[in-house]
Amino acid sequence: MKKTVITSSLVICLVFIALLSLFSFRPQQSAQKYQYKQISTVESIIPGGLGRSRILSTDQSGTMIEKELKNFYSFVGINFGNIANNDDVIVSRINEMTSEGWELYQTNTGVSNEKNGGGIFITRYIFRKPMQ
Repeated sequence: MKKTVITSSLVICLVFIALLSLFSFRPQQSAQKYQYKQISTVESIIPGGLGRSRILSTDQSGTMIEKELKNFYSFVGINFGNIANNDDVIVSRINEMTSEGWELYQTNTGVSNEKNGGGIFITRYIFRKPMQ
């Protein structure tokens, strides 16, 4: 009886070790490869609408595409209507990209402020999609 218990325990351990070794040495799946695309928004914080605000991207041939945005400031201060307009234009562009199969992967922001009260607010949107 004791030999039977020891033998069956040994068999179970050997089967477990065999299964573990099978799964340990199976080939790893290759990492997914992606294609990336970047879109940048540059929004001016120069009072009076004197700055240039744009969405910048490139097409398949490498040609730069600019789409105009409104400046954050008018002569009387922050123009919330312009900010709302820019939000609509940027979200529309993001929706365009996602409908083409791109995934918004990462965003980076930065501000450059000059001593004369002007400057820019820049956001880079990085998209990716799996390579075919």
